[in-house]
Amino acid sequence: MFLVDEGTKNGSAYSILKPYLCKNIRSMQSNSQPKRQKRSFIGKPAASKAKYPSKYPLKGKLDVPDKTFPKKQLKNLKKEKESRLHVTEPMELMAFLIANLTDKSRTTIKSLLSNQQISIKNQVIRQFDYALKPGDDVVIHWGKGLTTLKDPQLKIVFEDDYLIVVEKASGLLSIATQKERKRTAYSILSEYVKRQHPANKIFVVHRLDRDTSGLILFAKNPDVQFDMQNNWRYAVNQRKYTAVVEGKLQTGGGSGGGVVKSYLWESKALIVYSSPNPEEGQESITHYKVLKSNDHYSLVEFELETGRKNQIRVQMNSIGYPLVGDLKYGGHPSSLRRLALHANVLSFTHPVTGELLSFETPVPEAFEALIDKGIVKR
Repeated sequence: MFLVDEGTKNGSAYSILKPYLCKNIRSMQSNSQPKRQKRSFIGKPAASKAKYPSKYPLKGKLDVPDKTFPKKQLKNLKKEKESRLHVTEPMELMAFLIANLTDKSRTTIKSLLSNQQISIKNQVIRQFDYALKPGDDVVIHWGKGLTTLKDPQLKIVFEDDYLIVVEKASGLLSIATQKERKRTAYSILSEYVKRQHPANKIFVVHRLDRDTSGLILFAKNPDVQFDMQNNWRYAVNQRKYTAVVEGKLQTGGGSGGGVVKSYLWESKALIVYSSPNPEEGQESITHYKVLKSNDHYSLVEFELETGRKNQIRVQMNSIGYPLVGDLKYGGHPSSLRRLALHANVLSFTHPVTGELLSFETPVPEAFEALIDKGIVKR
């Protein structure tokens, strides 16, 4: 070893010895430290460069034992958004869910119902004793509960991506008028769909009179609205109403039914009139069938062949049997305190899917009570 004085670093001797000193110092450092060994995992052969043609091995496929779940098992681990259970025999909903959701407790199933996570025919069901029928599909929504409409005057009967069928109460307007703009079936539904998404809208397909209760159809986009309105006579298969008329309705030959055909026209005062003259209005045809009657009233089912404004009300008044509570067209007040007219059946062909959809709501109990109890008009 050579000792170099600090003062000689700048001298000529240091310049001559520098290469020699550097070489020997590196040699001494390497001999004094143990050599590092390459780490390797037990049971895993060292990866050869041939297996990784890529410049960055991590992007390639590592040759390691597969410890992942099988594809089928992995799929089951991902919770489905919804489950669909088919009903094959009559049963109450709660019993059906307990029988099919064997891995869920009774408390969990009750929670699904209360959180609006069970639907049948696109309608949220919360009643545990709901009566299931063969052919029904019970849909369980495992995520967030569905947005529902909670309004005492409007009930959703059916809903999909294109249409909404609702049951309207008597006293609620279908759409706004100059006197009433806020509280209508249209405004209630508009608020409902906007809660699902702010850009959603509702479009009127047809309407019911304010004092008439029953089924109404709305569209969710203008194309569906156009298709339904312009093909209404062909798309709608059946529209039935039930009403209470004043008097014991007589039918020819005791058949229990009949047909009223006349021509309706509307005055500037917005009152509709019936005429036998084809040149004075639009052809209007109504089929009727007496369901039950007493000396004062008759419960009658109507099926429309045409759909004119106030058609049933005007035509029944024209033959001497005005509707109970119809003060505009010849009727008188009664214990019902409302117009006795209910749109209970609506059947039409879906404009997008082509499926035949049929809906029916029960006749108001007060209508039948008026016949059974024989309460007279006042």
